[in-house]
Amino acid sequence: MPLWAGWGLALGVAAVCASLGSWQLKRMHAKQDLLEASARVLDERRARPLALAADPARAREYDWAAGRGRFADLPAVVLDNQNRASQPGIRAYRVFLPEGEGAVPLLVELGWLPLPGDRSMPAIPLPAEGAMAVSGLLLPPPSRGLAAPAVQREPDGTALVVALDPAVVAEALGQPALAPRVLRLDPALSVGYARDLELLPNTLPPDRHLGYAVQWFALAAAVLVIALVLTLRRRR
Repeated sequence: MPLWAGWGLALGVAAVCASLGSWQLKRMHAKQDLLEASARVLDERRARPLALAADPARAREYDWAAGRGRFADLPAVVLDNQNRASQPGIRAYRVFLPEGEGAVPLLVELGWLPLPGDRSMPAIPLPAEGAMAVSGLLLPPPSRGLAAPAVQREPDGTALVVALDPAVVAEALGQPALAPRVLRLDPALSVGYARDLELLPNTLPPDRHLGYAVQWFALAAAVLVIALVLTLRRRR
């Protein structure tokens, strides 16, 4: 292989590795910003109205919200592939109808449930009938990664998803719209299942992204060093 071709290949590989390292750094900073923003909200816990969930300008933000309403008599929504304490399970959601004229329904996360070995879905009964008060953290739906937000209907009508997209869920449930953010119920409330306010339960924390970034940058440097060593040997 000509010398120029070898260096071209080495520079190309190093550039790819460096770009992947930069992407990991961006992911690290994004998740760190997410954790800091949510920490401020949780420290203050200044309750805002549930109607804020439908504000498109705050679709990627975090707010502590509270209000009254009722759970709609609609099928439960189940998000698959959700681990807790290294145990596979699902996260259960129900549509909530806030009080107030023109209020937009939103998905409320009831919590996590384990899945048995045969992957039979647990029953998610309607939490309560009639009006009730709820509070919790308004936040964007869990990141769906590369998964398609398709809805699979179970025999009992439950909507099973591997990626939560409120617009897709609304269409599957025959609803005009659902708010772009979901409400994760305050763990202190007695309704629902096991839950906490952890924001990164099924994804990489910032320090893991930093570790991957360092590995990619080190690999880029190693490729260039190897190319330099081979060039010097060739000249000798």
